[in-house]
Amino acid sequence: MAAVLCVVAVLLLGGCGTQLAGRGASPSATETIPWTLGSPSEVTGARLADGGRTLLLDAQVPSGAPACVRDFKAVLTDPVQQDLVRVQLTFSSPSGDRRSGCTKESSATARVRLPVPLGSRKVVVDHDVQFTAEGARPPALRLCGKLGCTPPATGCTDASYDQALMAVDAPAHTYRDSQECDGKWLVLDFSWRTGPACGDGSAPGCSSRLGDRWFFRAEKSGWVPLVEGAAGGCRVVKRRAPAFPTPLCKGLAPLSPSLHPSYPPASASPSPSRTPSHS
Repeated sequence: MAAVLCVVAVLLLGGCGTQLAGRGASPSATETIPWTLGSPSEVTGARLADGGRTLLLDAQVPSGAPACVRDFKAVLTDPVQQDLVRVQLTFSSPSGDRRSGCTKESSATARVRLPVPLGSRKVVVDHDVQFTAEGARPPALRLCGKLGCTPPATGCTDASYDQALMAVDAPAHTYRDSQECDGKWLVLDFSWRTGPACGDGSAPGCSSRLGDRWFFRAEKSGWVPLVEGAAGGCRVVKRRAPAFPTPLCKGLAPLSPSLHPSYPPASASPSPSRTPSHS
C-alpha cells in the first residue's frame, strides 16, 4: 500500500511540474535562437589613440535585450597601404530573429591596433565608409561624404556636375544631356532610360526615356538645387532666384512632355523617392 501511495505521489508531482513549465512557456524560452555574423547598420565615428597607432571606431549595433552582441571587433582586411587603411567591423547577434528582443540599436566601440601610425592615410571601413585626418580635430577623424574625402570644388567640371546630380537624387544610370554653367550658377538637363535592359541598344523600348531639368546655385557645400522646371526660357528660375543670369537660361528650349515625368509643373525641392546616382 505504501508503495502504491508513493507511485501516485510521484505521478501527481510530475503532472504539476509539467503544468507549471508549460503555463509560462514561450517560443523564445523553449527554442534556440541562432546567432549569426553581422555588420553595423551605420559607422558613426572614428578617432585615434596611442600616438595614432590605435584606431577606435563607433558604430550602431543591435540592442534591446541583455545579450544582443558578442565578439564585436575591428580587423585589418589588407596590409596598410601608403595612402589608406582598410578595416572591417563584425559581430555575432541573434537580432535576425525578432524573438531575441534585439530590435533596437545602441552605440558600441571597437578598436584595432595599427602596425604604424595612421598619419595622413584615409580609413575605409566596410568598403564604403571613409574617414580622414585632414581637416579633422584630433583625436577625431572626419567622416567623408559620398564624393570622397576631398569633394570637387564647385565649378564647371564633370565631377562638379556629378555632385549636382546627387543633390537632386538623380536616378541610377543618369545621362547628362546638357548644361549651362558660369561657376556660380548652373542649369543641368539629364535623362535616364526606362523599360527593359537595353544591352546593345537594339531591344524594343530602348529609346524610351525620361528627362529632367534643374537649376542650381553654388555654395560652400557644392551645387544647391533651386528649382526644377521643364518650360523653356528663364521664367521658372527667375521666380525662385531673380539673380540667376539671363544668358544661361534665355535659350533653353522646353523639355518634351514625353521626356519629363511631371511636365509642366515645377517643384522647389528634390524628390526623396529617387535613388541617388551620378552619370
